[in-house]
Amino acid sequence: GTSYLLNATRIYFSTLSKKLKDKFRFIHISTDEVFGSLGEKGYFNEKTPYNPNSPYSASKASSDFLVRSWNKTYKIPTIVTNCSNNYGPFQFPEKLIPLIIANCFDEKPLPIYGKGENIRDWLYVEDHCDAIAKVLYEGVVGETYNIGGGNEYSNLDLVKIICQKMDKFKPRKNLKPYADLISFVNDRPGHDFRYAIDSKKIQSQLNWRPNEDFKSGIVKTIKWYIDNERWWRKIQELIYSQERLGIENE
Repeated sequence: GTSYLLNATRIYFSTLSKKLKDKFRFIHISTDEVFGSLGEKGYFNEKTPYNPNSPYSASKASSDFLVRSWNKTYKIPTIVTNCSNNYGPFQFPEKLIPLIIANCFDEKPLPIYGKGENIRDWLYVEDHCDAIAKVLYEGVVGETYNIGGGNEYSNLDLVKIICQKMDKFKPRKNLKPYADLISFVNDRPGHDFRYAIDSKKIQSQLNWRPNEDFKSGIVKTIKWYIDNERWWRKIQELIYSQERLGIENE
């Protein structure tokens, strides 16, 4: 979520802090969820009408409007970014990728909502930080920029990829494939079918492109969680016991 990206961004910008003193910008980091749900074709761009389908995405949409209004009314130097799903080191273990990795460690069921057909575009967190830097220093005040990784996978295909990598990096004691642990659970409320970002604007105007492709990024991510088990174990023990956050438990 937002706290995950803020921590990553804080680390990323630690060496650039002196430059920030000379150029104040308010960068509002939003999500592609504000646009609603796509069918099998098409992409979200900066002119896609907002159509949020959950209270969370509606709150994000309203925050986008609020930031825009401060720019138009009071000339506050704001820029809005809407990004696709992030992944990488230090992500809170409620999120799909770290949750699946953690459950593989303990050989627990690997839960997937519905039939696993929902599709997301995945963006490596350091590429997102790089995009924010581009927007901060070169973006046009009052504009919006979409940031995507160009890596569309269904939830089921994503989990299968993680299982295949875990089979290689940390085999089960019985040597059976982790994919045998996949289970399907009731779909979550307001679960949009597909998100996909058109990043042409930030690519053409600010010369930004993701450096990490998904094949290399997911390997880096899995190896990080394997090497940093102590970090996410502590979160599970003290903060989060793998319940779905934001909805009432049935």
